Amino acid sequence: MANHTGTWDSVSTASDDMKRIEENRDLRLFIQNIESLQDGELRFCFYLMVHEECEHVAVVCKRTGKEGEYSIYYEGDNAVLLSETDYRLYATFYLRNIRNGTETTVLALYGRVPDLRPSFLDRFESVCRKHGLGPQNTGICHCV
Repeated sequence: MANHTGTWDSVSTASDDMKRIEENRDLRLFIQNIESLQDGELRFCFYLMVHEECEHVAVVCKRTGKEGEYSIYYEGDNAVLLSETDYRLYATFYLRNIRNGTETTVLALYGRVPDLRPSFLDRFESVCRKHGLGPQNTGICHCV
């Protein structure tokens, strides 16, 4: 995962619970950077909206022992997996959140630049479909 270290931008997000990725909601996150730590853990620095202000947050995801899978407690138990990437331009992460017995799936497309070519968005939509998420489950990300 060292190849993921560096600056990233949130491009698109999809979820089976759209309310959780709506503006000012708990899973509407805007990535800033990812850092691979020496012990194999990942630090994600992102912004989230709190009272209409972008607040900077850093979290560390622990390795689970499964290849490419990490865990973190944030608004419930979470599994974080790298779905696909080319390491240079884009990465798609899969998040499974379990809170109060309810499971929520979130897919996030990150880019090294904020505006990826349409082919990357088409590919993201294809990954979303594999997880049962259609166009109605997808939103474009912007943190102002």
